[in-house]
Amino acid sequence: MNKIGVPGAMMTVSDITRPNRLPWPPMLLALAALASIVLGMLAPLPAPSARWVALLGGALATLGLGLDLWAILTMRSARTNILPHRAADRLVTWGPFRFSRNPIYLANTWLLIGIGLAFGNAWFIVFALLSAVAVDRLAIRREERHLAIRFGNDWIAYSSKTPRWLVR
Repeated sequence: MNKIGVPGAMMTVSDITRPNRLPWPPMLLALAALASIVLGMLAPLPAPSARWVALLGGALATLGLGLDLWAILTMRSARTNILPHRAADRLVTWGPFRFSRNPIYLANTWLLIGIGLAFGNAWFIVFALLSAVAVDRLAIRREERHLAIRFGNDWIAYSSKTPRWLVR
Protein backbone atom coordinates (compact mmCIF):
# COMPACT_ATOMS: atom_id res chain seq x y z
CA MET A 1 0.00 0.00 0.00
CA ASN A 2 1.42 3.40 -0.96
CA LYS A 3 2.05 5.77 1.93
CA ILE A 4 1.91 9.51 1.53
CA GLY A 5 3.60 11.87 3.95
CA VAL A 6 1.22 14.35 5.52
CA PRO A 7 2.27 16.56 8.41
CA GLY A 8 1.24 14.82 11.62
CA ALA A 9 0.21 11.53 10.02
CA MET A 10 1.06 8.93 7.44
CA MET A 11 -1.84 8.43 5.10
CA THR A 12 -2.60 5.90 2.43
CA VAL A 13 -3.77 6.76 -1.07
CA SER A 14 -7.29 5.66 -0.07
CA ASP A 15 -7.28 8.27 2.74
CA ILE A 16 -7.08 10.95 0.08
CA THR A 17 -9.87 9.53 -2.04
CA ARG A 18 -12.17 8.94 0.95
CA PRO A 19 -11.92 9.42 4.71
CA ASN A 20 -13.32 6.01 5.71
CA ARG A 21 -14.29 2.68 4.24
CA LEU A 22 -17.46 2.48 6.34
CA PRO A 23 -20.11 5.13 7.06
CA TRP A 24 -19.41 5.11 10.81
CA PRO A 25 -21.65 7.99 11.95
CA PRO A 26 -25.02 6.60 10.78
CA MET A 27 -23.99 3.10 11.87
CA LEU A 28 -23.11 4.37 15.35
CA LEU A 29 -26.31 6.42 15.57
CA ALA A 30 -28.42 3.38 14.73
CA LEU A 31 -26.46 1.17 17.14
CA ALA A 32 -26.82 3.75 19.94
CA ALA A 33 -30.58 4.01 19.39
CA LEU A 34 -31.03 0.24 19.23
CA ALA A 35 -28.90 -0.39 22.33
CA SER A 36 -30.84 2.32 24.20
CA ILE A 37 -34.18 0.76 23.32
CA VAL A 38 -33.09 -2.79 24.20
CA LEU A 39 -31.41 -1.80 27.46
CA GLY A 40 -34.37 0.42 28.29
CA MET A 41 -36.55 -2.71 28.19
CA LEU A 42 -34.10 -5.13 29.86
CA ALA A 43 -32.43 -2.88 32.43
CA PRO A 44 -34.29 0.44 32.64
CA LEU A 45 -32.22 3.49 33.45
CA PRO A 46 -34.83 6.16 34.10
CA ALA A 47 -34.22 9.80 33.28
CA PRO A 48 -35.92 12.48 35.40
CA SER A 49 -39.66 12.25 34.74
CA ALA A 50 -40.82 15.81 35.37
CA ARG A 51 -43.02 17.27 32.63
CA TRP A 52 -40.56 20.09 31.97
CA VAL A 53 -37.78 17.52 31.38
CA ALA A 54 -39.91 15.72 28.79
CA LEU A 55 -40.70 19.05 27.10
CA LEU A 56 -37.02 19.99 27.13
CA GLY A 57 -36.22 16.61 25.58
CA GLY A 58 -38.82 17.12 22.86
CA ALA A 59 -37.42 20.57 22.12
CA LEU A 60 -33.84 19.25 22.00
CA ALA A 61 -34.84 16.37 19.69
CA THR A 62 -36.69 18.83 17.43
CA LEU A 63 -33.67 21.15 17.44
CA GLY A 64 -31.48 18.19 16.51
CA LEU A 65 -33.74 17.22 13.62
CA GLY A 66 -33.89 20.83 12.43
CA LEU A 67 -30.11 21.23 12.54
CA ASP A 68 -29.69 17.92 10.74
CA LEU A 69 -32.06 18.99 7.97
CA TRP A 70 -30.44 22.42 7.66
CA ALA A 71 -26.96 20.87 7.35
CA ILE A 72 -28.11 18.28 4.80
CA LEU A 73 -29.87 20.91 2.69
CA THR A 74 -26.80 23.15 2.89
CA MET A 75 -24.59 20.33 1.62
CA ARG A 76 -27.07 19.50 -1.14
CA SER A 77 -27.19 23.14 -2.25
CA ALA A 78 -23.38 23.07 -2.40
CA ARG A 79 -23.63 19.96 -4.59
CA THR A 80 -21.20 18.09 -2.41
CA ASN A 81 -21.21 14.54 -1.14
CA ILE A 82 -23.01 13.96 2.14
CA LEU A 83 -21.94 10.36 2.76
CA PRO A 84 -19.28 10.19 5.49
CA HIS A 85 -17.29 7.43 3.79
CA ARG A 86 -16.97 9.19 0.44
CA ALA A 87 -14.66 11.97 -0.70
CA ALA A 88 -15.68 15.57 -0.12
CA ASP A 89 -16.37 17.46 -3.34
CA ARG A 90 -16.44 20.91 -1.78
CA LEU A 91 -15.58 22.56 1.52
CA VAL A 92 -18.85 23.88 2.96
CA THR A 93 -18.34 26.78 5.37
CA TRP A 94 -21.74 28.51 5.40
CA GLY A 95 -25.13 27.74 6.91
CA PRO A 96 -24.78 25.63 10.07
CA PHE A 97 -21.15 24.97 9.15
CA ARG A 98 -20.38 28.55 10.29
CA PHE A 99 -21.01 27.44 13.88
CA SER A 100 -19.76 23.85 13.87
CA ARG A 101 -17.54 21.84 11.55
CA ASN A 102 -19.80 18.86 12.29
CA PRO A 103 -23.40 20.05 12.58
CA ILE A 104 -24.85 16.70 11.49
CA TYR A 105 -22.99 14.80 14.20
CA LEU A 106 -23.91 17.48 16.73
CA ALA A 107 -27.56 17.19 15.63
CA ASN A 108 -27.48 13.40 16.01
CA THR A 109 -26.15 13.77 19.55
CA TRP A 110 -28.86 16.30 20.44
CA LEU A 111 -31.49 14.03 18.91
CA LEU A 112 -30.49 11.05 21.04
CA ILE A 113 -30.26 13.11 24.23
CA GLY A 114 -33.63 14.69 23.46
CA ILE A 115 -35.27 11.30 22.93
CA GLY A 116 -33.82 10.07 26.22
CA LEU A 117 -35.21 13.05 28.11
CA ALA A 118 -38.57 13.06 26.32
CA PHE A 119 -39.20 9.37 26.93
CA GLY A 120 -37.47 8.99 30.29
CA ASN A 121 -34.81 6.57 29.04
CA ALA A 122 -31.35 7.67 30.23
CA TRP A 123 -29.70 4.96 28.11
CA PHE A 124 -30.20 7.33 25.15
CA ILE A 125 -28.17 9.97 26.97
CA VAL A 126 -25.40 7.51 27.85
CA PHE A 127 -25.19 6.18 24.29
CA ALA A 128 -25.45 9.68 22.79
CA LEU A 129 -22.28 10.65 24.61
CA LEU A 130 -20.52 7.36 23.85
CA SER A 131 -21.44 7.55 20.18
CA ALA A 132 -20.22 11.17 20.01
CA VAL A 133 -16.81 10.05 21.28
CA ALA A 134 -16.79 7.10 18.86
CA VAL A 135 -17.77 9.34 15.92
CA ASP A 136 -14.98 11.71 16.86
CA ARG A 137 -12.40 8.91 16.90
CA LEU A 138 -13.67 6.82 13.96
CA ALA A 139 -14.93 9.51 11.60
CA ILE A 140 -14.25 13.15 12.43
CA ARG A 141 -10.48 12.91 12.83
CA ARG A 142 -10.16 10.94 9.60
CA GLU A 143 -12.51 13.32 7.79
CA GLU A 144 -10.44 16.27 8.96
CA ARG A 145 -7.21 14.72 7.64
CA HIS A 146 -9.02 14.08 4.35
CA LEU A 147 -10.27 17.69 4.19
CA ALA A 148 -6.82 19.06 5.03
CA ILE A 149 -5.34 17.19 2.08
CA ARG A 150 -8.15 18.07 -0.34
CA PHE A 151 -8.59 21.72 0.60
CA GLY A 152 -5.24 22.74 2.13
CA ASN A 153 -5.11 26.36 3.30
CA ASP A 154 -8.87 26.84 2.92
CA TRP A 155 -9.38 24.00 5.41
CA ILE A 156 -6.73 25.36 7.77
CA ALA A 157 -8.36 28.81 7.80
CA TYR A 158 -11.85 27.37 8.31
CA SER A 159 -10.86 24.89 11.02
CA SER A 160 -8.89 27.52 12.92
CA LYS A 161 -11.98 29.71 13.40
CA THR A 162 -14.83 27.16 13.53
CA PRO A 163 -15.14 24.71 16.46
CA ARG A 164 -15.32 20.98 15.82
CA TRP A 165 -18.58 20.61 17.77
CA LEU A 166 -19.99 23.88 19.05
CA VAL A 167 -17.43 25.29 21.47
CA ARG A 168 -13.67 25.08 21.57
